Amino acid sequence: MSQILPQQVVQIGPVSFGNHLPIALIAGPCQMESRAHALETATALKEICGRLGIGLIYKSSFDKANRTSATAARGMGMAAALPVFAEIRDSLGLPVITDVHESQQCAPVAEAVDVLQIPAFLCRQTDLLLAAAATGRAVNVKKGQFLAPWDMKNVAAKLTGAGNPNVMLTERGASFGYNTLVSDMRSLPIMAAQTGLPVIFDATHSVQQPGGQGTSTGGQREFVETLSRAACAVGVAGLFIETHEDPDNAPSDGPNMVPLAQFEALIRRLMAIDALVKGFATA
Repeated sequence: MSQILPQQVVQIGPVSFGNHLPIALIAGPCQMESRAHALETATALKEICGRLGIGLIYKSSFDKANRTSATAARGMGMAAALPVFAEIRDSLGLPVITDVHESQQCAPVAEAVDVLQIPAFLCRQTDLLLAAAATGRAVNVKKGQFLAPWDMKNVAAKLTGAGNPNVMLTERGASFGYNTLVSDMRSLPIMAAQTGLPVIFDATHSVQQPGGQGTSTGGQREFVETLSRAACAVGVAGLFIETHEDPDNAPSDGPNMVPLAQFEALIRRLMAIDALVKGFATA
């Protein structure tokens, strides 16, 4: 491992992400299904995280542009979703994050959200990264399933070199044969050491089985807690966890989303591990 860089903190509204700080969350349903569903889920998550005393960025996608099948539901679309993101931010006081897939989406999306997320498949797209950096919003980049953790220093350099220091990196597993991902926990300290940036562990996409159901992606949500515990034991700035009140009937990523009814207890257990590892006192 090369020289360890000083560890940075990315501040997004009231939420702080730092590898040495207590974990914060990026959480919400896979795709935005409707205004009512988004507000209901965001309100529930805000209440849960308020009880737990943990920072929350609300997540949802206006377009799932890389679905397995052309017939799969993709979301509400940018025009319909952006006012909902803005409403969640303004009415609930929650920072929000969503994916961008094309350079021209960055500026309009940045007007409604606090963080732009770069999907794993697009993490090396220079024009997209530079357009995201130019908005001045924080940027969270998913590590490509095809990249080694040390390769992410080049991705990070594109963003920070463009003048945007508010960058986070997210581990979401590496391709391991067909329809399978594996999480290498060494990736977390490697990315932190080589970039100094906050590192997030994506617990739900890491248990995906890409294309594993023929025309849709499968998953093994029963292993979300297992991998999350491991990530917290290693030490991360935060966790990315998709959740839904009825995952089995969700329009996308149902097999790997955490049931909302189980979310609070799961996070409470993970916070205890994080506090133990980082030396924080728990209530």
